[in-house]
Amino acid sequence: MLFKFNEGNIFIEIGPFTIMWYAVLILSGVMVAVFLGVKEGEKIGVPKDFIYDLALYGVPISVIGARIYYVSFSWDQYANNLIDVFRIDQGGLAIHGAVIAAVIWGLIYCEVKEVNFLKAVDLGAVGFLVAQAIGRWGNFMNQEAHGGVVPGNSRTYLEGIGLPNFIIDKMYIEGSYYHPTFLYESTWNILGMAFLMLLRRTKHVYIGDLGLVYLMWYSVGRCLIEGMRTDSLYIGDTGIRIAQLISILLFALGAIVLSLRHFKKWYPKYYYQIIEENIEE
Repeated sequence: MLFKFNEGNIFIEIGPFTIMWYAVLILSGVMVAVFLGVKEGEKIGVPKDFIYDLALYGVPISVIGARIYYVSFSWDQYANNLIDVFRIDQGGLAIHGAVIAAVIWGLIYCEVKEVNFLKAVDLGAVGFLVAQAIGRWGNFMNQEAHGGVVPGNSRTYLEGIGLPNFIIDKMYIEGSYYHPTFLYESTWNILGMAFLMLLRRTKHVYIGDLGLVYLMWYSVGRCLIEGMRTDSLYIGDTGIRIAQLISILLFALGAIVLSLRHFKKWYPKYYYQIIEENIEE
């Protein structure tokens, strides 16, 4: 059979080629993010071709950044089998690494194309949240990035919090039921996306503020949920989870810069003013 659909983490097999659910869901998240970015970009004067090109090059750059970050903090896992460094279809992408790479790429590309970086940041803030929300389901398909065993190792516990059977069944791994932390984070990101989309329609937000709020929103959720996970990366033998430490630092950065920006009126251009000016043009 040329085409073969499978259960588990494989989306489809076409002859000798295998397409994983992990990749399909990440790309789906990116496409939704780009679509939303183009729609909002029209309102604030960011050309759609710029967004397409930014994503076209930015996605692989972000994936590379995410992988480098992950491998750097789990080198013992790859030191004796370097080929596995390139096996991203099996997971092992760190969001913080993707964000860092995306920001660096965005700065460079906005400078080259003479596009306001703060506009790109605000579009990217919403885009990242929706892409992360969808991409987390790739972890679900891989049965990874889950939390610890639920109280009493009970299916009833998961049923009690309203989870559908297909999630409960997938969270039954090697004889135990685990917390679906992928779902907790996905839900948190969807709520964050909705919050940012509402926030940008108020008259109190400077252009660029959404990026700072994104850092704060995502960091709170990630810090709390990371404490439930069983596959965290640690700083040596300190017991300190890297993702929690980075989240705390990013939250502090976002809060401090946002507060100082409004107190000192750094580039006090309101988001709604950008929209109004673009309509007039």
